[in-house]
Amino acid sequence: MNTLILKNRLSSLFAEKKNILNIYFTAGFPQIGDTVRIIKALQKAGVDMIEIGVPFSDPLADGETIQKSSQHAIENGMTLPLLFEQLQYIRNEVDIPLLLMGYLNPVLQFGIEKFCQKCEETGIDGIILPDLPTREFVEDYQSLFEKHQLANVFLITPQTSEQRIRQIDDISQGFIYMVSSASTTGGTKSGTADSQIPYFERIAAMNLQTPKLIGFGISDKQSFETANCYAHGAIIGSAFIKMLAQSTDLEQDIESFVKQIRGEK
Repeated sequence: MNTLILKNRLSSLFAEKKNILNIYFTAGFPQIGDTVRIIKALQKAGVDMIEIGVPFSDPLADGETIQKSSQHAIENGMTLPLLFEQLQYIRNEVDIPLLLMGYLNPVLQFGIEKFCQKCEETGIDGIILPDLPTREFVEDYQSLFEKHQLANVFLITPQTSEQRIRQIDDISQGFIYMVSSASTTGGTKSGTADSQIPYFERIAAMNLQTPKLIGFGISDKQSFETANCYAHGAIIGSAFIKMLAQSTDLEQDIESFVKQIRGEK
């Protein structure tokens, strides 16, 4: 059982709200200087939490849409040091939870302890590293993450065993990322399918201590509302990235996107 409970914006959010809307976007996309602009617009539009994607050349869990945005951001010149530079004063203007989502290789190149320290200084609340094994996290990094008040978020899928889910629940801080299907982000079919409901029900029946958010394939009001029936909220990435790629007015289009997901006029 995890005895240390992080008291940060994430824990406060899950204690106070339901139907949480978490939006993912890739740092440095569409333009290198859009990162802070998008974060501020998302908060203004009423999003509860934001995942900031750290571009990486070989993303394991990302589908075509996010892969393209990541490659575009890399070509724009986005790097992890530049991202921290862009986010240096973000907490002067944004108070909702912020997470970084990426892959272990750039973090190790940056330096894991330096990375955690910069996250704490910047005001990052949590980290999602899909290729960080649970055993390695517990043995090598958990104490470091806790020292810097960083929640490490693990992913589970329909194929994850109950034993592993229980283990993840015991070591998790923040929330568990429920991958809706065995696919990459923004798969061929958007939305939630009837075939996914037994998985959602099975996880709900486990009565896990850690809050859960459902991601992968959540793209509209209907799939968001379905996810809310079985978890604390949902994560939208690819659908938002597609909107950004076509946007002619970021602030206005972000507000419209969030209202559409929430079912607001």
